[in-house]
Amino acid sequence: MILAVTTIAHPGSLALAGSGCFGTVVGYITYRTLARTTEKASITDLASVIGAIGGGAITALYGPPDGSLFAVYSIGLVVGMALYLLASLLLQGKEKTNLILGGDDVRED
Repeated sequence: MILAVTTIAHPGSLALAGSGCFGTVVGYITYRTLARTTEKASITDLASVIGAIGGGAITALYGPPDGSLFAVYSIGLVVGMALYLLASLLLQGKEKTNLILGGDDVRED
């Protein structure tokens, strides 16, 4: 019987940095989805969160036991998010980027 390693007893700095990056991306997407007005939020926003979590789970389950694959995946998520922001700012300008990334009116409770 093969058991999957799902915890790291003594995580290294790469695993800790990766976990922080993963939390940043998932937290941003979740916040953006919940804070936007109900007319503009969609199921695809939540699918993004589920996809990121699923990818992280797969790399954690089937990667090396030190968590390095999960860490690199998570750091890649943050780098991709930052590069998208930079490209959007350069190609579309600040106003349009603000609209795309959730700078529109937030829901008032």
